[in-house]
Amino acid sequence: MKQKQIIKTVLLLIAFPVFTHAQDPSFSQFFSSPLNINPALTANINNKWRMVTNFRDQWIGPASPYATGTVSFDSKVMTDKLPESNVLGLGGMLMYDYSMSGIHKSVYGSVDISYNVTLSSGEGDHRLGIGVGGIYANKRIAFHRLAFPDQFTGNGFDANLPTGEDALVNMKPYFSSSTGLTYSYTNDRSNVDFGVAVFHLNKPKQTVLEDPHQYLAMRKVVHGNFETYLNDNYLLNVNGIYQSQSGASYFSIGGAMGMFISETGEDQVLYLGLWYWSNNAIIPYVGLRYKTMQFGLTYDFTVSKLSQAAQKPKTFELSFILRGDDHNKGVIWCPWK
Repeated sequence: MKQKQIIKTVLLLIAFPVFTHAQDPSFSQFFSSPLNINPALTANINNKWRMVTNFRDQWIGPASPYATGTVSFDSKVMTDKLPESNVLGLGGMLMYDYSMSGIHKSVYGSVDISYNVTLSSGEGDHRLGIGVGGIYANKRIAFHRLAFPDQFTGNGFDANLPTGEDALVNMKPYFSSSTGLTYSYTNDRSNVDFGVAVFHLNKPKQTVLEDPHQYLAMRKVVHGNFETYLNDNYLLNVNGIYQSQSGASYFSIGGAMGMFISETGEDQVLYLGLWYWSNNAIIPYVGLRYKTMQFGLTYDFTVSKLSQAAQKPKTFELSFILRGDDHNKGVIWCPWK
């Protein structure tokens, strides 16, 4: 018990700079969490609507220090009142994130809207999309579950003693805004997408010390995606992302091969893939699409210094996508749309 309480105290001291300039949760399967990447990806889909859920359990060992989950829904709206080639999208996402065995908890809710237009068409369609979003979030720290140096008695920690940290307060809920752009080119064999986005444009205040200079830094995102039919039996998808926030940045790049396992065409596909998360992990992927449903599973093989720990960290991630059954015939299947 004594060792556990000391670890909690050290973690809190380490966490203070993280809380000061906090970073948003990230997923190994970033491609399966579109509304967390770019609000302009809202309703950028081959069906009328899409529902996505994600769950990530990170660094499993003696405990599960980090866990993140989301559920999102986005749909094309007012389709009968817009020009045929234009798309208005509306979506929303709920996310939870906890660390330190639940001592630090965050809950997020977002609403996103996008508009996508055709720039030109011919042998293929060139499209431009713009999106904006609003995020409401609440972060809480269970200070009563932590031990502080002033509570150390020489034979352990006494939680009934004053902490000596009267200035600590829970962060207030905040609202932040986001925006993004996408460009895509699609023909009957291939599809290309590029996008940029910025989250937390208003830099909401985030502090446990009532310091007005501590805020949530903007998160900047650049992403790309390409898929093409190799032949009648195989589909290749490659994609990548770069994110920067609070002076920290990373990129992830990789791809998956889709193999059609149904005699009726594209309604059953098995995906095998691999991604590299810079200085962090190598991530194999297994996915299965069955009609309007798609499942994805990844495991992070850690390549950072954490891989040298006596007990190797384990990170699993699961995604599930459910789509409307109105897929447009003749449009290439993007695994993530």
